[in-house]
Amino acid sequence: MIRLKSPKEIEILAEGGKILAEVLQEIARAAKPGVTSMEVEELAQSLMVKFRVKSSFLGYEAGSHDPYPSVTCISINEGVVHGIPGNQKFAEGDLVGLDCGIIYKDMYLDAARTVGIGKVSPEAQKLMNVTREALRLGIEQARVGNRIGDIGAAVQAYAESFGYGVVTQLVGHGVGYDVHEEPKVPNFGQAGTGPVIEEGLVIAIEPMVTAGNPQVKTAKDGWTIETVDGSISAHEEHTVAVNKSGPKILTAL
Repeated sequence: MIRLKSPKEIEILAEGGKILAEVLQEIARAAKPGVTSMEVEELAQSLMVKFRVKSSFLGYEAGSHDPYPSVTCISINEGVVHGIPGNQKFAEGDLVGLDCGIIYKDMYLDAARTVGIGKVSPEAQKLMNVTREALRLGIEQARVGNRIGDIGAAVQAYAESFGYGVVTQLVGHGVGYDVHEEPKVPNFGQAGTGPVIEEGLVIAIEPMVTAGNPQVKTAKDGWTIETVDGSISAHEEHTVAVNKSGPKILTAL
C-alpha cells in the first residue's frame, strides 16, 4: 500500500534531507586517491553522531543476508550498489558510488551520488554526467497526475540514447516511514503505466546506469551488486516529495 506523507512530515523530511546532503557532500570530498572506503565510512559515522541522526542502513536485514554492517554503501567501478566499506584504497580514475540513508525524527531518507577519484577518463565522466541528467529527467516526471512509469521511461530513454545499459534487476522505492516502501520506482518501463502519482508521495528515484551490459550479479560478500561484464557503472539518487506545484528534491543542499 502506498502511504502518502502530510505537509508536516514532508517538512521534517526536508530538514533531514539537508543533513543527509551535507553528509554526502563531506564524504564525497574525502574520497581521494589512497583513502580507503572504511575511512569514508568512519567519517560518515562521525557526521551522523555530530548531526544526531541514525543510520537507516546499519543492521538492515534483507532475506537470507546477514544484517548490513555499515552506515554507507560504497561501490567501486563495476560495483553498482550495496558495496560494503573495507580496506580497499581508492585509485586515480576510479568511479565510486556513495549511498547513505538516515533516520531523522523517525522519518527515513535515502540519497546517493557517484564521484570520480582524481582525474577520471572522459568515458567515465560522460557516464556520470548522463546518469545525473537521467535522474533530473526522472524527477521532472514526478508530478501529480503522472504515473510512476513516466519516471522510468524518461530515465531509460535518456540513458539508452547514449548506448548505456539501465539496470532492471533493481529499482527505486517509496521512502519516509521505512527504508523501502511502496511503490516500486523502476528506472525503465513505459510511460503512462503504473500507479498514479499523488500529492504527498515521497519516493527515492535512483538511476543505475552501466557502460556495458545492464545485467548484474551479487558478489561473494553477499551484498555488493556488480555488473556481470565488469563494466563501470554510476548511481545517482534523491529523495523526492510530490507537491501540487511539482517535485521537491528533499536531499539537496
